[in-house]
Amino acid sequence: MLHVRVIAPARTAEGVRRLLAADDAVAHVVVLPGAALSPAGDVIEFDVVREGASTVLEQLRGLGLERDGSIVVERLDATMSAAADRAARRTPGLGADAVVWHEIEHQTGEEAELSASFLAFMTIAMIIAAVGVLLDQPILIVGSMVVGPEFGPLAALCVGLARGRPALVRRSVLALGVGFPFAMLLTVGAVWLLTAADLVGRSMLLAERPLTDFIWRPDALSWVIGFLGGVAGILSLTSAKAGTLVGVLISVTTVPAAANAAVALAYGVREEAAGSALQLVINLAAIVLAGVLTLLVQRAVWRRPGR
Repeated sequence: MLHVRVIAPARTAEGVRRLLAADDAVAHVVVLPGAALSPAGDVIEFDVVREGASTVLEQLRGLGLERDGSIVVERLDATMSAAADRAARRTPGLGADAVVWHEIEHQTGEEAELSASFLAFMTIAMIIAAVGVLLDQPILIVGSMVVGPEFGPLAALCVGLARGRPALVRRSVLALGVGFPFAMLLTVGAVWLLTAADLVGRSMLLAERPLTDFIWRPDALSWVIGFLGGVAGILSLTSAKAGTLVGVLISVTTVPAAANAAVALAYGVREEAAGSALQLVINLAAIVLAGVLTLLVQRAVWRRPGR
C-alpha cells in the first residue's frame, strides 16, 4: 500500500475529494482545509492499494496538482486496517504484480544521474573485478557485480524507452556512456600501478583461468543470461522486491566484462580485450531489450476493469 499526501489549491480541492471518494482503491482519507502555506491550499492525505495507485495518481496529475500543488508518495511497510483490506478486495489484481508507473519513473530517474558517487562505485567495482580476473577468483567477480551501480541507469533507460521519456533516456545514456569508459581508464591505471608494485603481472592474464574465462568468451548463453537478467531486474523494480534485485546484479557480467577488457588493454592482449568488449555489448543489449519488452508487456496486460 502507498501513502499519498496532496496539496490542492482551493479551486481543485473539491475535485480531489470527489475523485478520492469515488475510487474503491482509496482508504483513510484525511482533509486539512487551508493547512498548506507553500504552495497554499488544502492538505489531503490518503492511502491507496498498489493495484489502483497508477490510475489515482494519473487522475490527480490530470487536475494540475503536479503543477499548482504537490503530490508526495510514500511506500508503507505495514497497514492494519479493515478499510485497507476492503480497498484491496474491491480493487482487481494483486499488489505484488501492480506497476506504479510514477513511482518507477521517479526511482529510476534518480538512479540515472551521473554523480560522483556513481563514478566512484563504478570504478571501485571495476578494480575489484580486475583483481578477480587476474587471480581467477569468482568471489571477487560476484563482489564487483554487487558493488557496481550500472543497473540503475540501465533500468532507467528501459523505463525511458518504454514510457517515451526522452529526458530520462538521455540521462541514462550519459551515465552509462561516461561511467564505463571513465572506470575502465582508471582500472587500466590501477593495473599498471599494481604491476609496478609487483602484485600482479601479464602472465596472470595469459595463464589458464578456468573459473573466470567465461567473461571474455561470449556465446549464445551470454545473450540468454543477459536477457533473463533484464526481465528479472525490471520485475524486481516494478514489484518492489529488492531482494530479487540483488540476485539480478550477480547474474550479469557487465562490470566484470568491462574490467577484463581494461586489464587486457593494459597488457596489450587485443584478442581478450575484444572478447570482453563483445561480452559487455551483448549483456547491455540483452538487458535493455528484455527490460523494455517486460515493461511493454506489463503495460499491455495491467488494466483495471471498469476504468
